[in-house]
Amino acid sequence: MSLDISVIIVSWKVKERLRANLSALMPALNGLSAEVFVVDNNSQDGSAEMVAKEFPTARLIVNRENLGFAKANNQAIKEAKGNFILLLNPDMLVFPGTIKDMLAWMKANPQAVVAACRLETESGDLLPHVRRFPRLSDQLVIVLKFPHLFPSLLDAYLCKNFDYGQASKVDSIRGAFFMINSAAWQNISASALPLLDERYFIWFEEVDFCRQVYKNGGEVWYTPAARCLDYVGQSFSQIKVRYKQHYVQDSMLKYFQKWHPHWQYYILKSAWPIGHFLVRLFT
Repeated sequence: MSLDISVIIVSWKVKERLRANLSALMPALNGLSAEVFVVDNNSQDGSAEMVAKEFPTARLIVNRENLGFAKANNQAIKEAKGNFILLLNPDMLVFPGTIKDMLAWMKANPQAVVAACRLETESGDLLPHVRRFPRLSDQLVIVLKFPHLFPSLLDAYLCKNFDYGQASKVDSIRGAFFMINSAAWQNISASALPLLDERYFIWFEEVDFCRQVYKNGGEVWYTPAARCLDYVGQSFSQIKVRYKQHYVQDSMLKYFQKWHPHWQYYILKSAWPIGHFLVRLFT
């Protein structure tokens, strides 16, 4: 039996944020046929025990190691029965109408295989999150840290002129609130399940999925019809800078190896040692 929605939360060492997330999410699902998956990536901070005790209706998957974002999400996607699947970061906080408003918009806009809503900071300000697909030029300046001196170099990549007051088709959206229309995905894909590419441990997996949607003839959308609070990268912020650089490098290179000409991949690969040197020099 299919459900209205499956919400999947992959969590790592953010017990209190996860508790707040679930406390807001559960009542927001009232009136819907829904299931909530929590995949704990070996947090070792009591997160899994807290979920089991305080949110017994959530379907808890406990990993004995950190499997990364893509693989952990796929564990739940393979079991999900929702007509729509929402990948929701643990450091997000839905408002009472977030899920229902987003579902209503997606049902009215079946062209959107994937969509995201308006994301806001704790103070209520807009959190920009629409991006163009990565190109060699913008990723190269990121690797070489040029935006620290010349931020405008990334204006095009970051879609600085994007109008967040209007629903629009976009290249890619932030994976923190990532809603997938399961039927729309099946219509454009040979795969029945909207699985993320497990070659990515963290970073670029949602961009890769959006790229795959377009390759298969689908569309990715942003809509202001719903809104959600985003505390931004609480898990990732716990990782030391040198390890963050490793994860970003690994995923960026895998993305370019998959989607771009080989010569672009090799240019980026050659630039990364310089980027690592600059990080050590200034941190």
